[in-house]
Amino acid sequence: MKVSFQIKLFISLVLFFSGLFVLLGVYYYKDVGRQLYQEMSARAKIQAEEIAIIPNLRQSVADKDIRAIAQFMHKVVAHSDASFIVIGDNKGMHLFHSVDSDVVGKTLVGDDNTEVLHGKSITTIRKGGLGISLRSKAPIFDDAGRVIGIVSVGYLTSYLDTITLGKVINIFIAAVLLLAALFIFSWFFTRSIKKQIFSLEPREIGLLVRQQKAMMESIYEGVIAIDSELRIEVINQAARKLLELRQPTRELRGQTIDEVIAPVPFFDRSMMLEDDTHDEICRFNQLTVIASRVRIMLENKLQGWVITFRDRNEIDTLSAQLSQVKRYVDNLRIMRHEQLNRMNTLSGLLHMERYDEAVRYIQAQSEHAQELLDFISSRFSSPTLCGLLLGKAARAREKGVELAFDPLCQMDRACRLLGEAELISIIGNLLDNAIEATQRATLPHEPVEVLILLNERELIIEVADRGIGIDPAIRDHIFERGMTTKRSGDHGIGLYLIASYVTQVGGSIEVSANTPRGTIFSLFIPETGNVPRPVPTLEDQNYAT
Repeated sequence: MKVSFQIKLFISLVLFFSGLFVLLGVYYYKDVGRQLYQEMSARAKIQAEEIAIIPNLRQSVADKDIRAIAQFMHKVVAHSDASFIVIGDNKGMHLFHSVDSDVVGKTLVGDDNTEVLHGKSITTIRKGGLGISLRSKAPIFDDAGRVIGIVSVGYLTSYLDTITLGKVINIFIAAVLLLAALFIFSWFFTRSIKKQIFSLEPREIGLLVRQQKAMMESIYEGVIAIDSELRIEVINQAARKLLELRQPTRELRGQTIDEVIAPVPFFDRSMMLEDDTHDEICRFNQLTVIASRVRIMLENKLQGWVITFRDRNEIDTLSAQLSQVKRYVDNLRIMRHEQLNRMNTLSGLLHMERYDEAVRYIQAQSEHAQELLDFISSRFSSPTLCGLLLGKAARAREKGVELAFDPLCQMDRACRLLGEAELISIIGNLLDNAIEATQRATLPHEPVEVLILLNERELIIEVADRGIGIDPAIRDHIFERGMTTKRSGDHGIGLYLIASYVTQVGGSIEVSANTPRGTIFSLFIPETGNVPRPVPTLEDQNYAT
């Protein structure tokens, strides 16, 4: 039968305290006995020496007046706690015995009188007529200084052991009460320990720790757990690999997060205390990641945070592939729809035998499409960007909105700090928002103006619409994740992504009203890495071309 951890711990504590008390009891018993023997030895010696100098006794011993000695000593014995008092002469013969008067006239027992007869006081433990005793002997001198007798005051060892045992019993009773209190304390203590470890056995805790470690190392995402002081508690292998950390885990544990990852707003303590965050794009050292941060709470008290992150480039690769396919599908759908409309128009003209008008219609359509194609392909070197702009233009026309490209548009090389995927995302989201805002405005719909200009200093992207504008109630929150004014669909991420991409490269965003209606988004992305840019702000100035 398996015994629970609580019972094991309780039994261990009981056995430990019991053994401790037994050892202390044995030590105390011996120490008390030793101290008692020392005390009684001194007491016996004092009594013997005091009795030996009593003048009446000295005279009676000198005269060997047994009757006088007995009468006097019975008075002394009545005031003494000694087990016995014996008076002997200088020949070693009994003159008085407080317990056994029959030994008077017989030889003293113990064979320890030699030194006393030579004038010295002694204390010994010897076996006498009453048994083993602690006794002190003192010589009796006459007026000439000669030894004329012996005084022996003794305590039976059985009497001393009784005294010692009485003291030990008192201590034992107190110890038993204390031990009972410790038993009760041990029981509640083990219950508290059991509660703190969630009623798990040590073997189960060890198994959980091993499972947690294996799980942490098997996670593909980087995971870092930090305490309330921002010190690293746990970091898995994926996190060390993504951050290119060479130190082993045991060296990283205990370091502050700022010592491992260059300071970024993601680890600002005031922001961390406010709320958790999910899928936030930020930069850890030289790596752009998508990170999440969750607080660890225990009994409504902050214990720390768990940080998870993954390389954004890997996600961007998959996203780019999906976006490419989606763009192809959208463009094909738009082109099919437009071609069907054109074919229907052309079929009608031919059916009515208006051949000249049919020819002019074909020429007009070809010239318009070719003009837009020539402009875009001549001003932008990126095939991906050209495809995006052509697709957005076709989609806008399908929704009754025109895209008007500024003649100053020019981007003959890639942006140094902004990747092509980020650029496509920024322009695509800006155009989608402008087209939808324009479509929701009252007729007639005015064109959406677009400027994309890359010079030596910065990349300027400006999209101006004459749509419904931005509601002042949400104007200060439009770059927050989940904030949207669209009526349907999965929205609330576009402007958040735009702000993330721009601020990561040190750029800035300016939002202003396009009088009399509409909105202008102006983005300034530096071409040099040391150009400081403020965080996104909302300005009321007009930067429309």
